[in-house]
Amino acid sequence: MPRAPFRRLSVALALAALAAPAVRPAALAAQDTTRTPDGVIIRGQYQPGSRPGLVVLAAPGTDSVRAIVQRDLDYSDRFEAVSTAERPSSGRLNYDLYKRLGAAYALELYPAVGGIAMKLHDVARGTVRGQQTVPLPPPTSPEYRMALHRLSDEVTRQATGQPGYAASRLLYLGTDGRIYRIDSDGHGNAPVTPAGARAFSPAWSPDGRRVAYTRFDGGRGAIVVQPLDGGAPATVPGTTTGLNFGAAFAPDGRTVAYSRASDDGTTHVFKANVADQCCVQRLTVGQFADNLTPTYSPDGQRIGFVSTRGGGPQLYVMAADGTDQEVLAPFDFGETGPSNAPDWSPDGRSVVFHRDVSRASQVFTFDVARQRVQQLTSGGRNTDPAWAPDSRHVVFVSDRSGRRQLWVIDLESGRVRQLATPGAVRLPAWSRRLGGN
Repeated sequence: MPRAPFRRLSVALALAALAAPAVRPAALAAQDTTRTPDGVIIRGQYQPGSRPGLVVLAAPGTDSVRAIVQRDLDYSDRFEAVSTAERPSSGRLNYDLYKRLGAAYALELYPAVGGIAMKLHDVARGTVRGQQTVPLPPPTSPEYRMALHRLSDEVTRQATGQPGYAASRLLYLGTDGRIYRIDSDGHGNAPVTPAGARAFSPAWSPDGRRVAYTRFDGGRGAIVVQPLDGGAPATVPGTTTGLNFGAAFAPDGRTVAYSRASDDGTTHVFKANVADQCCVQRLTVGQFADNLTPTYSPDGQRIGFVSTRGGGPQLYVMAADGTDQEVLAPFDFGETGPSNAPDWSPDGRSVVFHRDVSRASQVFTFDVARQRVQQLTSGGRNTDPAWAPDSRHVVFVSDRSGRRQLWVIDLESGRVRQLATPGAVRLPAWSRRLGGN
């Protein structure tokens, strides 16, 4: 069997976007009974109006704080916005009024020494559910909005028992070959890599303080780890030759797994210790097949990856030391095509990926325990999914608006929203919660 086609495949997967019209086979279309107008398939049992109502009460002079927090809580998809009002100067809340408005919670926002205070009320019980004061840097600080995002996540935690994902950021690849960073609400867009340098396949470290990406130079692609505090980048061991891409940090942040397209026409998964700059290990073996785009399970015990060993690209899994390699998501023998870009959810329950459906890529999840594949999108071409920190939201790239943009879906309700960027984008990566949340 010739090696050249597999070599071309690995390079294509690493460097080119897929392009095909969105046409769904009849068998899948017939099953798609919960599709929204945005082409998102609803997985959960959500019905509009079933979420707890929330009224926001802000003190005078806190309009910008209220706007950011209220947007975060809306994007969490865990509350129904009932109304906003000015916080009573007496600090005494009219619970009966908020009940009639349909609110389960009332959120007070008011200035405190050095920051902003919040008080969350349980309207039905007429009690305070929780409160916190958050230090705020000056509004001109790049961390001002992040401090408010952390406040929003704390409100969500106190109300639901689960923190939100507002205090997180995304990376993406722009059309100019640079990697950019953006807040979860779409603000704060800023370059991470320098102008004029070509980059690829960004990834976050678990602590959110470093990013890894492929840096093209002289026909080669080395993977570098770049601290976001301005420190010097370090090259991942074993990536100074060939084309290396698809970096993925282990949960402890000490190890990076990656793919290398070698001169012998094969692509394999390797890992290296980036903490001690040593210990390169090849994890996949064999000839005439590509193995690429690793993703760690959150316990660090397993690695999902893509392999062509069974024909077209499909999802496999192995132990973190390379043993016990087997199929992860089952093939469907003709209904759909190649699978790519897996990302393991932070809670370990699911893997999200994109798979061809009649020559158009759509986003799917694979439930690891139930061994069940679920299609999430249907309209347009949808690729490169990545999990939010809450394991409930997924970002993906879609051309449904006419050019490749970032979109976020809530897997419980099917709600979709766009994260607007200046140009077309590729390869998003979502951080974990930043700053201790």
